[in-house]
Amino acid sequence: MSRRRLIVKGGLVVGPAGVMEADLLAENGRIKAIEKGAAATWAESGDRVIDAEGAWVLPGLVDIHCDAIEKEVEPRPNALFPIGMAFLQFERKLALHGITTMFHSLSLGVGLSIRGEELMEKLIRYIAESRRERAMIRHRVHLRYEVSYLTGMPLAQRLIREGLIDYLSFMDHAPGVGQYSRPGAFERYVMKNQGVGIEEVAQIVAELEERRARVDWEALRALAGEAAGRGIAIASHDDDSRELVDRSAAIGASVVEFPLNLDTAAYARERGLHVCVGAPNVVRGGSHDRNMSAFEAIRAGAADILCSDYHPASMLQAVFSLESEGMPLASAAALASLRPAQALGLDAEIGSLEVGKQADLLVVRKLQGYPVVADTVANGTLVQSARDYEEASL
Repeated sequence: MSRRRLIVKGGLVVGPAGVMEADLLAENGRIKAIEKGAAATWAESGDRVIDAEGAWVLPGLVDIHCDAIEKEVEPRPNALFPIGMAFLQFERKLALHGITTMFHSLSLGVGLSIRGEELMEKLIRYIAESRRERAMIRHRVHLRYEVSYLTGMPLAQRLIREGLIDYLSFMDHAPGVGQYSRPGAFERYVMKNQGVGIEEVAQIVAELEERRARVDWEALRALAGEAAGRGIAIASHDDDSRELVDRSAAIGASVVEFPLNLDTAAYARERGLHVCVGAPNVVRGGSHDRNMSAFEAIRAGAADILCSDYHPASMLQAVFSLESEGMPLASAAALASLRPAQALGLDAEIGSLEVGKQADLLVVRKLQGYPVVADTVANGTLVQSARDYEEASL
C-alpha cells in the first residue's frame, strides 16, 4: 500500500503545552513526528511539502455548535436551494475558515429552523451519505431538540437508533424564557426568521405555550439516556440559573451551551460540566442579545469551549483575539480544538497536534492584522490552499 506523506516545515507549531518552532511529519493521515529542523532528514521523493516559515501551525478547529448550514439551504424564508449544492459550497467555506470537524446543528422544533421534519431529515441523511462517499472535512450532526416539540420524539429516537446523530442538545425557546426573556423578543425573531406575520406568530406562541405545559421530562431523560448509551454527548441550551444547570445535569447533560450569565456559567464549571460560548461574542466584544460576555466568562474560568454558533469565520479570529488580550495562544487554540474534542470524547483522535493523532492542521498567517488560513490539512490531506493571497491584486 502506498504511503501518503506530508511535511510542514518551518512553522510555529501550536501544541497543547505551548508554541515551538518545529517541523511536522504526517503519514497515512496521522502525525508521525514533530521535531525542530528535521524536515530535511525526513524528505523522500513524492512527499508533499508545505512551507510554513513565518506562519503558525494550529490544530484543525472542532466546532460543536453551528447552525449556519440551515441558512445555506434556506438563506431567506421559503427560498430553498438544493441540499447538495448548499452543502458542497458550505464545506469549502468551512475548510477555508480552518474548521476540520464540524457538528452541523440542526433543530427539531418549531419556528426557529428550516421548515419541516422532512427537510431536516433529508439534510441529516445527506450529511451521512457524504461521510461515506467523500468529504473535505469531518462532518457530524448535532441534533437540537426543542423540549416542547412533543410530536418530534419518534423521529429523534429513530435518528439516534440509526446512528445518524453525534451530539444531542435540549432547547427551550419560548417567550419570556432564556434569550427571549425580554418582551417581544421571541415574536420578533420568529417573524424575521420564518417570514410570518403578527397573526401567525401569535398562533405559534399560543400553540407553543400549550405544548410547554405538557413537556414530559421523563421521556426526555429516557431519550438522553438512550443517546448516552450510544456514546452521544448531551448538552443543555441557554441555562440562566443554577436550578436549570441542576436540571440539565439530572437529564444527563455534560455540556452547558450559551449560559446567559456568569454565575450560571461558573456554577456549571464548578459542577464539572463543560461550558460552551460563542466565538462571535468574543470577536464582536459582547453578545448580540445583550447576554453574558464570552470573553469575561473565559477570563473568569467559567467557559472552556468556543463554537462558531452561526458564524464559522469567527472561530479562528476569536482564538487570536483572546491571544491579543493576553491569553497564551496554545490555551486560546485549545478552546476551539482540544477542549471541544474532550467534551465529546474525541480527544484521543483529534483536537491537538500530537504524535499519533489524526493530522488535522492549519497553516495560519496574518493579513491586514487578521488571521487567515493559508492551508488546511484534514486527515493528512491538503484540502485547501491559498498560498498566493498576500501578493494577489486585481
